[in-house]
Amino acid sequence: MVLKSKAASKSPSTKKVSTPQSTPRSSAKSATIAKVAKSMVKAPPVKKPPFTSKVELKRAPVPEAATKEIPKTEAKLEQNLAKKPAGSLQSPLRLFQIYYEPWQRELLDPNFAALDNSKSDSELLEFAVFEKLAKSEYVKGAQLWGALSWRFSEKTGMSGADWVKAIEANPGYDIYYCDPFPHNEALFHNLWMQGDTTHPQFMALCQAVFQVAGLPVEELTNIYPSNQFSAANYFVGSPKFWAAYLPWVANILSLANKKLPPKVRDLMHSKQADERDLHNGATYVPFIVERLFPVFLKTAGKNLKPFKIALPERERELNVHLKLLREMKDVAHKTNSAWLAACWVNYRNLYMTQANSKEWCEKHLRNINPADIKFF
Repeated sequence: MVLKSKAASKSPSTKKVSTPQSTPRSSAKSATIAKVAKSMVKAPPVKKPPFTSKVELKRAPVPEAATKEIPKTEAKLEQNLAKKPAGSLQSPLRLFQIYYEPWQRELLDPNFAALDNSKSDSELLEFAVFEKLAKSEYVKGAQLWGALSWRFSEKTGMSGADWVKAIEANPGYDIYYCDPFPHNEALFHNLWMQGDTTHPQFMALCQAVFQVAGLPVEELTNIYPSNQFSAANYFVGSPKFWAAYLPWVANILSLANKKLPPKVRDLMHSKQADERDLHNGATYVPFIVERLFPVFLKTAGKNLKPFKIALPERERELNVHLKLLREMKDVAHKTNSAWLAACWVNYRNLYMTQANSKEWCEKHLRNINPADIKFF
């Protein structure tokens, strides 16, 4: 891709500077949440994928030779075979894979334990599964456990065996996580900003939630380094992590439900969040929850040891500009350089104008450019 040159702005003299191409949010964006709530439209009905039938296979007769005594294996090999797989309820590492439809079970990874969630109608989605598992016998005695989506391999490019291998190769951490969308690490200040381009009025709603929950509102516009990006709830944690994380998120949702104005609370639980029907008519709640993980690690979970697992297949999909943009932003954050961050914004905006339509840029580009450069 050939990028057109653009005149560079002068370097700011302080670390709190106005970013290039930044302008105040439009009047429509600053409208009250109450007005937005009145304009909510009903989400279209959920479209279920077609059912894929299974062919029933007849059991073949057992050959006589198979009934004879099996020769003994080498001691080392026998020990390896005796190890409990990650999908076993006796394993210290217990990984579950959530599915909702019968046809999805055929796509599950054999290294994970299948977890049927078809009867659940909770808007919390994966978080509701986490809460149930934490109270169940399924994770009792486990050193690490997690519940992943049936689309895990599709989104990450990793098999269950790869995921287990990455965890076992890096022992001693409280939480293992990944980001299936590394291009967002290059293009956005953080995932809150990214969410504002996919969910109507997302930032305005999140600001209201942060205020009533007592969370640092500046996190919504801070520049995050790439290692703080995490999406889709793809993480595996220790009992210590789950004991801190689950009640922390639950308390935030409780405060939001109690303290938000009724119309704003109704908006949070509305399906307007999924206006394009890409997430089966989900409400705003799961999109807020999945972005809270980095905030947790900075606040209530700051004493925990996190480890981000790299996704080679997703990394190979990044073009040279995305790799440079991500590195540029990471260096700016590491060195606390407002000047370099401003340069990143200018480069990012130039990339966005060529990678997206004119309509997209007119709608979103101003809104993803905060007035100030902030590192926390």
